[in-house]
Amino acid sequence: MRKPGISTLLLVASCATAAIAQGGKAEPKRIIFIPESGRGSVVGSLLSAQEAEFVFTARKGQKVTVRNPGNKAFDFRIFDPKTGFDTEFDSSSILEFTIESDGEYLLFVRRKVARSPRIAKFAITLTVKRPGSVPPEITKLYTNHSISKP
Repeated sequence: MRKPGISTLLLVASCATAAIAQGGKAEPKRIIFIPESGRGSVVGSLLSAQEAEFVFTARKGQKVTVRNPGNKAFDFRIFDPKTGFDTEFDSSSILEFTIESDGEYLLFVRRKVARSPRIAKFAITLTVKRPGSVPPEITKLYTNHSISKP
């Protein structure tokens, strides 16, 4: 019977190390918001029952609106690990809520279980508004003086 050589042992050890290194969880992708509108979008593709994870920062009292036009194929969840705030997975096309405390919030997008199509694309939009802020459409009306006085 032949004994494995040093080169064989090194090859096995390096393959095992590479396999372990690939098993870690990726960092969530940060959602970038447009300053004027407070709007940010996430897009991607998922297989059936697969999830994608994103993170965003919000402050207490801000109003968050999540728009999910692909609600038949995808649901989403907002979670704050520090406070335990959790929307659970939601299949609404629009969800609004108020932020309870300053911090980092996780957005999970999940593809619903489906046989077909094998892969589907999602596009979810988040809008984060300061408390009492005026929507951009209204601000434009006032700054353009298109509203006449009675």
